[in-house]
Amino acid sequence: MSVNISVVVVDDEPLIRSGLRAIIDAEPDLTVVGEAGDGAEVLPLVRRTGADVVLMDVRMPALDGIQATRLLLDALDPAPRVLVVTTFENDDYVYDALRAGASGFLLKRTPPDDIIAAIRTVAGSESLLFPEAIRSLALAHLDHQPSKPAGLDQYDLTEREQEVLRLMAKGLSNAEIAGELVLGVQTIKTHVANLLSKLGARDRTQAVILAYESGFVPLR
Repeated sequence: MSVNISVVVVDDEPLIRSGLRAIIDAEPDLTVVGEAGDGAEVLPLVRRTGADVVLMDVRMPALDGIQATRLLLDALDPAPRVLVVTTFENDDYVYDALRAGASGFLLKRTPPDDIIAAIRTVAGSESLLFPEAIRSLALAHLDHQPSKPAGLDQYDLTEREQEVLRLMAKGLSNAEIAGELVLGVQTIKTHVANLLSKLGARDRTQAVILAYESGFVPLR
């Protein structure tokens, strides 16, 4: 029997919220436990509901999705997974939200089946959502940054952890990394947990962004 995933939907458009609720509540393992029309409402709502995943609009009037994501993840431990919902794929707001701790993003025109798959992916947290899209966002962002990459030497990653991080950046799940390196899945989970701890990353997405920004994983 599958574990139920509780979801909070945050968007300043009631029509978007109701559409997402209908899509999500139609699934037997997903339940919308709350809605909010602005980022300022998110923290108390998630505290009250204990949601596993937050679908977070980026642009809202009082508190935007970036600030709301940062506030939510700083205040709660364990914190929910945040999935940013946006109109424009190459929006700088999206990259900033990922850097703030969001686990992935969706376009508002994403087909319903893909929305459901994305929620399950970030809730499971064992694979990277849309790795090529994250790479494209990082490339666009870093093209405007004149600073030289600093590398990851200060984090003292082992050779195995470095291998795991490179494969994570390709979007491989723990099981796929285990197959690639001919190791047990539990061993890979341990390596992932260790490298996230060393990097100070909340999840795979933040670790991969750091790998791109440091130059450890080349973007070209």
